[in-house]
Amino acid sequence: MNETLPPCPRCAGAYTYAMGALLVCPECGHEWSAAADPSAGGATGERVVKDAVGNVLADGDTVTVVKSLKVKGSPSGIKAGTKVRNIRLVDGVDGHDIDCKVDGFGPMQLRSSVVKKA
Repeated sequence: MNETLPPCPRCAGAYTYAMGALLVCPECGHEWSAAADPSAGGATGERVVKDAVGNVLADGDTVTVVKSLKVKGSPSGIKAGTKVRNIRLVDGVDGHDIDCKVDGFGPMQLRSSVVKKA
């Protein structure tokens, strides 16, 4: 293994590996960005994503949808109060900056303005 990779920030596992732009821990399954890792040189101009009430969001957080959302191609949308686990912050299209999997709907992107940190 490569000794220059940092340990996992969640479980301190030493067997991390790189998968594209992400670092992955095989012990706990945690994924994080190598650029956001403070031990990898620090990312100074990193953008901050805040939820609907002003809390700062990070990769892996659990959020709750604060208002009902219509989903194209679905007769019922995502209801307010739906919990979404293990989000990933991305530079999405049209202001959608959260990449996630919603139970019953599958993978999709959400705006941070319609969720709050759980």
